[in-house]
Amino acid sequence: MVGLKLDLQHVRHIGPVALATGLGQLAFTIVIGFLIILALGRDWIEALYVAVALTFSSTIIIVKLLSDKREIDSLHGRIAVGFLIVQDLAVVVAMMAMSAMRSEAGDGSVLDVAGALAIRIGLAAVALYLLMRYLLPRIVDRMARSQELLLIFAIAWGTSLAALGEWAGFSKEAGAFLAGFSLASTHYRDAINARLTGIRDFLLLFFFIDLGSKLDFSTLGDEVVPAVVLSLFVLIGNPLIVLASMGYMGYRKRTGFLCGLTVAQVSEFSIIFVAMGITLGHVGPGALGLTTLVGLVTIAVSTYMILYSHPLYERLAPWLGFFERRHPHREASGVVEGQEKRRYDVIVCGLGRYGGRLALGLKESGLAVLGVEFDPEVVDEMKRRGLQIRYGDSTAAEFLENLPLADTRWVVSTLPDVPSNRDLLRGLRELRFGGEVAVVARDDEDGLALKRAGVPTVLYPMRNAVDYAVDTLTSIIRPQESPDETR
Repeated sequence: MVGLKLDLQHVRHIGPVALATGLGQLAFTIVIGFLIILALGRDWIEALYVAVALTFSSTIIIVKLLSDKREIDSLHGRIAVGFLIVQDLAVVVAMMAMSAMRSEAGDGSVLDVAGALAIRIGLAAVALYLLMRYLLPRIVDRMARSQELLLIFAIAWGTSLAALGEWAGFSKEAGAFLAGFSLASTHYRDAINARLTGIRDFLLLFFFIDLGSKLDFSTLGDEVVPAVVLSLFVLIGNPLIVLASMGYMGYRKRTGFLCGLTVAQVSEFSIIFVAMGITLGHVGPGALGLTTLVGLVTIAVSTYMILYSHPLYERLAPWLGFFERRHPHREASGVVEGQEKRRYDVIVCGLGRYGGRLALGLKESGLAVLGVEFDPEVVDEMKRRGLQIRYGDSTAAEFLENLPLADTRWVVSTLPDVPSNRDLLRGLRELRFGGEVAVVARDDEDGLALKRAGVPTVLYPMRNAVDYAVDTLTSIIRPQESPDETR
């Protein structure tokens, strides 16, 4: 799910601020955290391990929270996902290095480990490029003919690369991340992401069960004070360094503050990282207990900080002026780097015979039109005819979140049945769509059901076609009638 967010277009837009902020936060947390842990009486190698572990934030939890708040495509949401991905790339490289150290343990020098890691990363990069360039697009095109088959393929692809990653000496997390990344640049990404959301929410339950099971209560008493100190450092220090970095780069204090809250917790990768250190004999179980306890505290507290981020900002805003330039040039013009400000007059959901002709007709009339369709063959055909289009199921609220609804004036649905249109209408209401909605009805009975569901404008293609045919035929026949026939 995290890898699916790593669209190359997104990386290109958000890259500079994501890279600078992500690396700045990594460096700050490692250096200051290392000094704090040394001051708490730990040896230097344990301090280094725990300090590195504190730098990683839980992208999957942040994506879940931002999605629930409908802020995943906001400016701070896009930037936050960007530098969280930088963290994920860093932890993947770190875990690859740890795996290489584990496989070379005992008789491998630093150069041997570095060489083995470089070879593995190079081979993985080449294999992934070949898959993304030649094989994967053809397979996904075939799978996308069925929404259910596309979902099953995405799960199978993720688990297969996870298993392959572990077999190759990396980790299953790294393999699954690369599986998502390989699908992120396809135009089926949003549809896959929407379909996987329910599975993600279900499996998060087991993530927290696993997180709690790693907490060793026998060492809990000795770790309480260090855990409180490090938790405060993560909850306060990490957001402050992000706020300062983004303020220096020319963003407003509000954007920096909302982005900073997303790094105020410890990731599941942190626990895996320290656990790998235990298997190598570098640290003891106490380091894992400390990291797990800090993870539980920071995840719990930061979740509420993010949920109530806007009221929290209103209270703290008077004291945050220090972190904002006099002229925040990145946002002063109203068009922010990384944000696509494409506006649409109409979004047409369903591009069958009627919907496709409707969308193309509106486009020919000079309107900005975006089409939504889940049939890949129709998607390809409409793209060839110059229509802007998104692949996905418009009845899924998670997919609707990715559409530019805020700046759209009309949503027109040509979906074939009343239940689908009800789901679409419910999703638009949940997203607080402020434009107009029109729905196509096949007959009077469907039209009445749609009116009862709250659809403001109902279109009747058959009735309109008959009326048009009557008017056309009348205009042709009447001039040919003789005066006697007219009488």
